[in-house]
Amino acid sequence: MVHSDSDPPLLNHYGTLLCHSTQWDEPQTRVTMEECQLPLIDLCDLGSDDEMVRRACAAAICKASSEWGFFQVVNHGISSQLVDKMRCEQVKLFRAPFETKATSGLLNNSYRWGSPRATCPNQFSWSEAFHVPLTKVSDEACYGDFKSLREVMTCFAAAMSELSRLLAGILTENLGNWKQASISNICDETTCFLRLNHYPACPISPEIFGLVPHTDSDFLTILCQDQVGGLQLMKDSKWVTVKPNKDALIVNIGDLFQAWSNDVYKSVEHKGIQRTSSRRCQKNRVQGWPSQVST
Repeated sequence: MVHSDSDPPLLNHYGTLLCHSTQWDEPQTRVTMEECQLPLIDLCDLGSDDEMVRRACAAAICKASSEWGFFQVVNHGISSQLVDKMRCEQVKLFRAPFETKATSGLLNNSYRWGSPRATCPNQFSWSEAFHVPLTKVSDEACYGDFKSLREVMTCFAAAMSELSRLLAGILTENLGNWKQASISNICDETTCFLRLNHYPACPISPEIFGLVPHTDSDFLTILCQDQVGGLQLMKDSKWVTVKPNKDALIVNIGDLFQAWSNDVYKSVEHKGIQRTSSRRCQKNRVQGWPSQVST
């Protein structure tokens, strides 16, 4: 495999961890994983003239958030054309030289790669990402030479934010009137981020983590996954592989929403496993402050 000058020095960092680590566990991904189909919810039903259909759709969202912590949505209002444009711009961005991504201040200087705090190989994520506050998405100064990225990213972030507000509204309404007054604070632009992820092909092994096991610390995450797959989540005390659906977006509950709902909704551990081909995906996160959490 030829190393590209766009790739971060993941291999060097991983090799250093491997040489100096005294801790090693066999990767869980060696085990054949059961493939699961996440609950699939058609958001078209929320606009139905039939009140029973609307209520059933909202109930399905709440049930999936309680039982799975994850679900998929189709007919979500984000056009495939916009998703395709975002993917194309993202490919160009991640193909930029590593030094450009790391040192030129792109996207609010939000470029990150690997796992800086890792002390052993099993804590290492073979990935790179930009983690951009929504308040900075329209800022021209963030884009450098990537002028065409700004327009697409601004439209994409706005569409994902609207979907976030819709879903968060349904989930909070289910908790009762005492929670509804705070929904505008949760989905305020200043608490939201758009994350662009890239999982470069790994020359070592497909068992290396693209993203180490974790739960999201935020309220709500919406993931636009590619068709290579690699997402696994913990269900009934075992890891299951999520089958990609090209028409769907994946939604998952974060730690703050679990706490804020008094454990009505579940923040579930998940991870990304590596594949032989590289992967790119987008996340829109509703990031709340700890002061908004009901304990």
